[in-house]
Amino acid sequence: MATYRLLYASIEGNTQSFINKLQAVAEEKGDMIDAKVVGDETDYEAEHQPFVAIVPTYLTGGTGTGPAVIEIFTNALADYIDFEDNATLIRGVVGSGNRNFNDQYILTAKRYAKKYQVPVIGDYELRGTSYDAEKIYQSITETLGE
Repeated sequence: MATYRLLYASIEGNTQSFINKLQAVAEEKGDMIDAKVVGDETDYEAEHQPFVAIVPTYLTGGTGTGPAVIEIFTNALADYIDFEDNATLIRGVVGSGNRNFNDQYILTAKRYAKKYQVPVIGDYELRGTSYDAEKIYQSITETLGE
């Protein structure tokens, strides 16, 4: 049995819903997802094992992808990853968003990947499907190893 560490932000419940799907897939495979939601009230802690970050996309300031477009709502997760040596343990990012926003789809995940120099290992729209959960779970297991 393997345990995979995830850190995530969930603003409107979409990411939490997807985490529940991932946990169900892990359970079916005899594994476990150790997921921690990070928000403004979260106490910072030093992480002790590699993790994947799962981030929704919430933006303000335009319709493009340039610097005028500002991340909102996921800043606490970035601050948590920046705490102590946590950034040395991030191995990948999964992004969620709405495909209707074209170039801005999973823009937050792309920015996290660039900032922390890790790959975007998966993406899903809104709450994601069971198929998305299967596919992304596979990516998480490959990224974090056993």
